[in-house]
Amino acid sequence: MLALWGFPDAETASPTARFFYRNLITGNAVFWTLDNDGELAGELYAFLCLEDRDFADGRETAYLCAFRVKEPYRGQGHGTSMMSVALAQLKEMGFRYATIGVASDEPQNIRLYRRLGFSAKIRDCPEDPCARDENMQPVHEKNAFWLLKKTL
Repeated sequence: MLALWGFPDAETASPTARFFYRNLITGNAVFWTLDNDGELAGELYAFLCLEDRDFADGRETAYLCAFRVKEPYRGQGHGTSMMSVALAQLKEMGFRYATIGVASDEPQNIRLYRRLGFSAKIRDCPEDPCARDENMQPVHEKNAFWLLKKTL
């Protein structure tokens, strides 16, 4: 994960990258990648438990984040496929729900998430629980994003 984000090690990584890395090595996060003949075409992470239990509670609800598909691979079903694999694996792990954040000004992502079954809006969120500042505190967003939920 650190190499994917361009960091040689955890000590030189950004606070957010260190947060992801620490959660991955402790088993509190998992991730999937989309590979196209050795080229990273996409990535998706899930946090199993977060301080804000509306996002992930460690028992029933996991939080999906940092869902990215590179521009040349969008609109071809790759992101949907990667998301489907992730949701199936979370269900196999015993989770009943998945949450995901989306900015209200991202209509394409809203349509995608609705199509994937993220139909319940939990609330507007002023801070991102996975983006961290230099004090390892959640980053406050300029514009609140929506927290959506799906039954697995």
